[in-house]
Amino acid sequence: MQALLLLAALISSTGAVDRELSDPIPAKIQRGDIVVGVVDYVRVPKSQDSSDQYTNNAYARIQYLMPLGNTFGALIINDTRGILYRTDDRASEPLVYLDLREQDVGFYDALFPNEMGLAGMAFHPEFTAVGKPGFGKFYTAYSTKAGGLANYLADDAASHNSVVREWTAYNPRGRVFQGTSREIMRIGQFAPNHNIGTIAFNPTAEIGSTDYGVLYIGLGDGGVANDPKNYGQQTSEPLSSILRIRPLDAPKGQTYGIPLDNPFLNDTQAAPEVWAYGLRNPQHYSWDSRGRMFISDIGQNHIEEVNLGQAGGNYGWRLREGSFATAMANGSDALGAVFNQPKNDGRFVEPIAQYDHDEGKAIGGGFVYEGSAIPELHGKFVFSDLVTGRLFYIDVAQLMPGKFSEIRELRLQFGGQERALIDITNFANSYEADVRVDLRLGIDALGEIYLLTKSDGWVRKLVALVK
Repeated sequence: MQALLLLAALISSTGAVDRELSDPIPAKIQRGDIVVGVVDYVRVPKSQDSSDQYTNNAYARIQYLMPLGNTFGALIINDTRGILYRTDDRASEPLVYLDLREQDVGFYDALFPNEMGLAGMAFHPEFTAVGKPGFGKFYTAYSTKAGGLANYLADDAASHNSVVREWTAYNPRGRVFQGTSREIMRIGQFAPNHNIGTIAFNPTAEIGSTDYGVLYIGLGDGGVANDPKNYGQQTSEPLSSILRIRPLDAPKGQTYGIPLDNPFLNDTQAAPEVWAYGLRNPQHYSWDSRGRMFISDIGQNHIEEVNLGQAGGNYGWRLREGSFATAMANGSDALGAVFNQPKNDGRFVEPIAQYDHDEGKAIGGGFVYEGSAIPELHGKFVFSDLVTGRLFYIDVAQLMPGKFSEIRELRLQFGGQERALIDITNFANSYEADVRVDLRLGIDALGEIYLLTKSDGWVRKLVALVK
């Protein structure tokens, strides 16, 4: 008995046995030295959910703002309820550019409006290049009812399908879309959350490079919680992954082609579209001017993370949440818990930054600031916690997976007064008994960053303080 007590004391003092962590990252994020102004830009019209089940009362479900193609001045904003709005660098009143609800494309978001719907859009780099294959072409990611000829998981689509569709505008500079469309990809989803998210072309890819004209597609693990079907650690199916396809180079009878340098192209057990995997819910990713991809991956109960994109990379979910082990990794019954950081055995790509739920609830979009309006912010990766509305940043000069960058909070001024965004705008949170902001980020052709809040439908712009 005395020997057992001695062993227990030794284990307790050395931490040799994994234990559930209630506060995995005790250190608190400090307020940074950088203070920026926030000004109102445009407000999109109020929209309505198609269903009142399992939803919250968002004013408008705006999620992304980006340049319309590779043009300066014109901007596109999506509302996940099915609408694309067009505005510009003069903050003109947003006009409906395309409404998927009025197109015969099977748009459907009624099962879970919080996370279904028009989740992403991307413009081909040749969108305005007359005579080029990509002229007038852009892509949308959205949800449809289950059914149809799915590329993957047709037999596991009890909830709905995630679809990528190509649109061809007759006039890429038109104020309202007129043109045609075709379906590119359809993937079955067994649950209504953790769906398709960002779709994007690498803006730094040069003509003739292997990445030029290649579409990246982010997919969550399929939903529910704790990845019950273990899609995270499989490459045979596309969920929990970032895919990479060539939408304009389709073999005969196919709707898209596979880049020849995709990492699993020659693996007969893998889906050749998979570029990276082991991601729980990579709703957003972006590139800096050096061609580095920054992935925001939403965590389960504890850890929100920023990753560098890596071809063939395994980011660990469902065995890792951030750099921490999950219950699935050590056989614990405490699903949703995390445990001491295990020694990295080389299997997983570790984050470059992470924070726990003492600081926020779900990581949102992020961009490396490379604009000119706010010099002190230059070279910082700016990202949001979408629930709390907090903005954070890390320095990106020297980055390496597993070497965690220090996160600082970006301070905001409204009308000359420093305030938290959640005190400016919020609404009731259907997930917990509190309020949320639902903050997403957008960027224009000059690299300036915008705040998009579903709580009130406003697009606000980050600006330098007047000195």
